[in-house]
Amino acid sequence: MTSVATLGAELVAYAAAVSLSPIHIGLLLLMLLGPSPIQRGSWFVLSWMVTIGGVVVVLLTVGHSLLLTMDQGSAHRTGLDLLAAGALLALGIKELLERRQEGDEPPGWTRQLNRFSALPLPLLIAAGVGIELASPDDLFLFAKSAGAILAAGLGTRGELAWAAGFTLVASLALLLPLGAVVIRRDRVLPLLEGGKQLLFARGDLLVGLLSLALATYLGWEGIAGLRAA
Repeated sequence: MTSVATLGAELVAYAAAVSLSPIHIGLLLLMLLGPSPIQRGSWFVLSWMVTIGGVVVVLLTVGHSLLLTMDQGSAHRTGLDLLAAGALLALGIKELLERRQEGDEPPGWTRQLNRFSALPLPLLIAAGVGIELASPDDLFLFAKSAGAILAAGLGTRGELAWAAGFTLVASLALLLPLGAVVIRRDRVLPLLEGGKQLLFARGDLLVGLLSLALATYLGWEGIAGLRAA
C-alpha cells in the first residue's frame, strides 16, 4: 500500500503536468479578456473539471472491474510507467524542437486560438473536451493517477476524495485567473494580457521541460518495477 504522503506527492506532480495545458489556458485567457467573461469562462472551466474527474473515475472503475494490480513491480504498473515515460519523452522533445525551429515567432497553435475562442460556447466546450481527450500524454497521466489511487488500497469514499483532489489541483491554472476576474476584473486585465503574451512566448518551453522531467521520473519508476518483478 502507498503512504498518504507518497500518494499526495504523486498526484500533485501528475495534476501539475495536466494543468499546464497551453491551449486550454490560452483559450480561457482569451475568453476572460472578451465579452461575457465570467459566464463563458465558468462553463469552460467546469467542463474541464468534469472531463478530468469523469475520466479518472472511469479508470478507477475499470481497474476494479478487471482486478488490476497497481503495486510496485506489477506488470500493469511497470508497463504503464514505461509507456507514459515514452509518451512524455516524445512530447517533451517535440515541444522543444518546435520551439527551437520557430525561434521568436509565436507557436503555431496560438494562431488558431482566436478562431476557437470566437466559437459559440457549446462548440467551444466541445472543442476543449475533445482536445483534452485526444491528448495521449494527459490520458497517460490520468491512468497513472488512477493507478496510484488504486495502489493505495483505499475504500470507495477515499478513492473519490483523492480523485476530487486531483481534479482540483489539475484545474488550478484555470481556476486562479477565473477567480481573479470574478473578484476584480478591472484590476487583473493587464495581468491577464501579460500572462497571455508570456504563455504564447514560453508555453511550449515550459511544457517541454516539465514533460522531460516527468518522463525521467516515470522511466526510473518503470526500471525499478522491472527489477522488482
